Amino acid sequence: MKGSTYLWFISMVATIGGLMFGFDVGIISGAVPFIQPYFGWNELQLGWGVSSILFGAIVGAFATGTLTEKYGRKSLLISVALFFAISCAGMALARSQAGFISFRVLGGLAVGSVSVLSPMYVAEVAPRRIRGTLVTIYQLAITFGILVSYIVNYVLHDVENNWRWMFATGLIPSIIFFTGLIFIPESPRWLVKAGKKEKARGILERIGGAEFAGSELKEIELSLQQAGPGGGIRTLFAKKYRKVIFLGLLLAVFVQITGINTVVDYAPKILMTAGLEIKNALLQTSLIGLVNFAFTFIAVWLIDKLGRKTFYTIGSSGMAATLLMLAAAFYFEASPIFTTICIMLFIAFFASCIGPAFWTLVSEMFPNRIRGQAVALASFTQWVFTFLVVLFFPYVLDALGGAATFLFLAIMSAIQLLIVQVYLKETKGKSLEEIEKLWIE
Repeated sequence: MKGSTYLWFISMVATIGGLMFGFDVGIISGAVPFIQPYFGWNELQLGWGVSSILFGAIVGAFATGTLTEKYGRKSLLISVALFFAISCAGMALARSQAGFISFRVLGGLAVGSVSVLSPMYVAEVAPRRIRGTLVTIYQLAITFGILVSYIVNYVLHDVENNWRWMFATGLIPSIIFFTGLIFIPESPRWLVKAGKKEKARGILERIGGAEFAGSELKEIELSLQQAGPGGGIRTLFAKKYRKVIFLGLLLAVFVQITGINTVVDYAPKILMTAGLEIKNALLQTSLIGLVNFAFTFIAVWLIDKLGRKTFYTIGSSGMAATLLMLAAAFYFEASPIFTTICIMLFIAFFASCIGPAFWTLVSEMFPNRIRGQAVALASFTQWVFTFLVVLFFPYVLDALGGAATFLFLAIMSAIQLLIVQVYLKETKGKSLEEIEKLWIE
């Protein structure tokens, strides 16, 4: 197997990590109505139970940057697949709050690590002309994982020990992920950094032929020579990298405080607050998951044609408008159907624009010398804010109501739009080494 077939195979295997990411994050939404009374949690305890996976994700993302520079991308991805499987089994069998949360934190370690490794790996093996498309498939896999989890939740909601079976189904994709990883190569860019140039050449030739391999190797080596030797965290915050690090952190903060995971993790709860009974809330949540998955195909089709900045502009504007509509729906006590439509529109703008553009930018915007640690820092930051948003959302929704809560999220989307217009540069059609020159003057 070689050429485009080989490239698509290794990219698809790596993006199964996105499916596991989406599944682990989304499966809790349907389990919440059954876990909360089982463990006797109040709203803040529920927030901790749901967000504990994000605490693990923070640690996983933070640690992965250093570990992947030392041990490579592939070996860590294999470890992540094992963590996914163990955590799914552990949550399904948990008898105590402590046991459940411990395995959920372990699953978070895997989610945090894969959020760094999968998009970075795909960006490092993909030719520039389709890099955006291939990395966007990682986001598509996340939405597919969320959709699968919503469908599993709906199908199993009337089954005895329903929430246990919901978590147990995660073993299936974990095993597929682990098996596929055995057959993919190491990242050629990491191999060059590790002094294994000829091995990297062989992989690049298998992906795009001898001419492609020679051209890529020259660019990689030149960028590493110009950057000089690495210096850990001190190098990461060197003056020449501050601009791109600052923007990466801003994007990571706003991708979460605009509210996507409030919907992903709490969609049934939001809809029940709006007046739906649990069965219908779970069904509507499945439809929301379908919208999330379907609209990501727009990004797969267009991100390398329209560009990342265009996607961010359209997505931020649409999210701000639909969140205002959602705030109005709660303020005027509109019908649950209208509330569901508002949520679907919000999800459509995020899924088609912001989600894919964010992960594509984070995987490609940082220079070769610091990419592992920089991607980890950006991922770590977005997980910190995901944790805070998911932890406090049930309490804020209960204390302030839906109108004020979603109005705040609309304002955050408007600020995100402003940041993109002022700071973001277009990266479509450029090699990773050409993108590096956009930021380092």
